[in-house]
Amino acid sequence: MSYLLVFIGGGLGSTLRHLINVICARCPGTGFPWGTFIINITGSTVMGLIAGYLAFKGEASQPWRLFLMTGILGGYTTFSAYSLDAALLYERGELTSAALYVIGSVVLSIAGLFAGLALVRQFT
Repeated sequence: MSYLLVFIGGGLGSTLRHLINVICARCPGTGFPWGTFIINITGSTVMGLIAGYLAFKGEASQPWRLFLMTGILGGYTTFSAYSLDAALLYERGELTSAALYVIGSVVLSIAGLFAGLALVRQFT
């Protein structure tokens, strides 16, 4: 049953990731990997919210943890795609964009996680 929960959650997370990538490719364009950038930040923020809630409330069962964190967020976040995007920017000679992308993704994702934890602490 746990594998099925991760499988279904992963499919949902991957579908959401694809939708965001399509929207970002159409709106701001493909010159900068906005989709992956947004996904890594929002995924880390949601991970912080869920982890904070579970740490302070501890009410979620193991199946819910598997479905939400391993499944949905595992399918949604795209760190391997992030690495590829950074390498492609570097390979194209867009060193400033590559540096901003790498540093911005890491710093803002960690900040998002802390923000999620802080929000949960505030309301629990």
